[in-house]
Amino acid sequence: MADRPLTLMAVHAHPDDEATGTGGVLARYAAEGIRTVLVTCTDGACGDGPGGVKPGEDGHDPQAVAALRRKELEASCRVLGVDHLETLDYGDSGMMGWPANDAPGSFWGSPVAEGAARLAELIRHYRPDVVVTYDENGFYGHPDHIQAHRITMAALDLAPDLASKVYWTTAPHSAMKRFGEVMREFGADWDEAGDAAETAEAGEGTDGTSGAGSAVEAPELPPIGLPDEEVTTWVDTSAYGGQKYDALAAHASQGENIFFLRMGKERFTDLMGIETFVRVRDTTGAPLPEQDLFAGLR
Repeated sequence: MADRPLTLMAVHAHPDDEATGTGGVLARYAAEGIRTVLVTCTDGACGDGPGGVKPGEDGHDPQAVAALRRKELEASCRVLGVDHLETLDYGDSGMMGWPANDAPGSFWGSPVAEGAARLAELIRHYRPDVVVTYDENGFYGHPDHIQAHRITMAALDLAPDLASKVYWTTAPHSAMKRFGEVMREFGADWDEAGDAAETAEAGEGTDGTSGAGSAVEAPELPPIGLPDEEVTTWVDTSAYGGQKYDALAAHASQGENIFFLRMGKERFTDLMGIETFVRVRDTTGAPLPEQDLFAGLR
């Protein structure tokens, strides 16, 4: 431990996922002197093009979208103080059921073993103490989020005894209820079950647009979040709410889909100032619930 800093690695699916799901912890721990590593698995090519043009519509250039989103991702990392950005550059798979799922090079269509081997190399290189990714449902059923979960857990098995703690992002039901109230306040319809997935896609990756790319009806999505008592880790990141908001705003090309930007920085921080996780692996014995991903490590 003495020859290297404490290290957090976050594994995300698309450019902008890092800001919504873990922007607070990335900014907080960077400010506390912890080394932060972000792994982004896809190129985000199924996001919006200039003027909000959707995948499959005239004028949508996936390569140009990917190039722009890479620049936005780098800007977001600067805002959050991320020390190291690693990109796996798989093709964005789009939402479940889209033709992009089966496109050559898509993340969803790539072997888990291949992605896991690549990620395991990064885990061995950076030797993270804490790794964060999604749950087995990818938080809301997005294929690239599910695949990110799969390769992360497989990579950890390939590089055992390195990460002391592993977490999955989640949302407590109380927060989902409050978010629904804010959605209604801003004039959006909110069906607790059905709209939760649509809302999640607007903040947990903006590749869920309703453009022509969605030629196949997506299957019903799994439930989002957990009862409050099942959330193991509640990290106060309110002091870094401004950075988190600015990091999300750095993904300007996707602004049409990012609901959170509509509420302003102060309201955003009030709503998004606690980031929540489920601890799924631990070697420290730190008691639960906890308020620090690095509890037991410092």
